[in-house]
Amino acid sequence: MRNVIVFVEHTGDHTRKVTYELACEARRLADVLGGKAHAIVLGSGAPALAERLKAYPLDVIDVAEDADVDRFLIDPTIDYLEALARELGPSAILIPNTMYGRDIAGRILARLEAGLASDVIDLKVEGENLLCVSPKLGGTTIATCTFKNTEYAVITVRPNAFAVEAAGAGAQIVQLGKPAGKQYAMLVESVVEESSGELGLEEASVVVSGGRGLGGAQPFETLLKPLADALGGAVGASRAAADAGWVPYSLQIGQTGKTVSPNLYLAVGISGAIQHKVGMRTSGTIVAINKDAGAPIADFSDLLVVGDLFQIVPELTKLIGTAS
Repeated sequence: MRNVIVFVEHTGDHTRKVTYELACEARRLADVLGGKAHAIVLGSGAPALAERLKAYPLDVIDVAEDADVDRFLIDPTIDYLEALARELGPSAILIPNTMYGRDIAGRILARLEAGLASDVIDLKVEGENLLCVSPKLGGTTIATCTFKNTEYAVITVRPNAFAVEAAGAGAQIVQLGKPAGKQYAMLVESVVEESSGELGLEEASVVVSGGRGLGGAQPFETLLKPLADALGGAVGASRAAADAGWVPYSLQIGQTGKTVSPNLYLAVGISGAIQHKVGMRTSGTIVAINKDAGAPIADFSDLLVVGDLFQIVPELTKLIGTAS
C-alpha cells in the first residue's frame, strides 16, 4: 500500500470533525508509505467542502458533485470510491467509524477484496506493514493487526483518535468522471435528521452523561445541558435513561449504543454497569458524580465525587461559567 484515501462523510457542505482528523493522519501515513494523501468528496456541496479541505495537508481532493449520489442509496458512492481506488492502485482507505461509514466500509472491501480493520484508534508503519490498533472485547483488550496479501486496506477510524492541524499547502482539486454504464434502482425519498445543530456525541471532546440517578427527563435539560454547554460538549445517557424514555436512544452510550472517546467524560448519576463502560472506557479523563461511593463506576473513574448531583452540578456549571 502506498496511497491513502480519506472518505469524506458529509451533509451538503458540512462535514464531521473526524474528516479533518483523517486528513491529517492521511498526510502522515502517505509520507511514510511514499505515496499521496487523497480525499474523496461526493454529492451536493462537494465543491464548497473541497475548498475548505485545502486548508488541511492533503495532496489531492477528488470531487464529484453528482446528483445520483444524493438521489440513490449508497451504490453511486461505492462506484466512485472503487473507481478512484483502482485508478490509484494499492491504497489504505480511511473511513469514519460511524453508522454510515461502516456501511461504506463493508461494501467497498467486498468490491476490492480488501482487508478490514475496524474501530481503529492508532495507526503505525513498521517496515512494509501497516499496523492498526483497536480496542476489542469491550475495551478490555487492545489488539494490533496488519494486512497480508491484499492491495487494499479498509480502515474505519474512531472519531477523536487523531489530532487536527490545519496546515495545508493548497491541495489539487480533481473532478472525477462518472463511472460508466451504471444504473441504480434504490431511490432516497427523504432524509430525516434526528437532531439539528447539536454537537455529535462521537466527536465531542467533552461528554456529560446522565443515568438513572437523575430521576427523570427534566434534569437532562435543566442540569446536564447547561453544564455541557459551559464545557463546549455534548449530552449523553446510559441505557437505563434511554429505556425509561427520558432521552432518545440516539444519546445512549454503551454496548448497545454509541462508543465515545472524549478528552473528558462526566458520568452523572450513572452506576457504571459493564454495558455502559464498554461505550466510554477509552475516554481521556473520566469523572463520576454519584451519591454511592461503592458504585461500580468508581473502579474505573479517574475522579469520583460523592454527593448530591442536584447540588454539585449547578455549582460546577456556575464555577465554569465564572472561570470562562
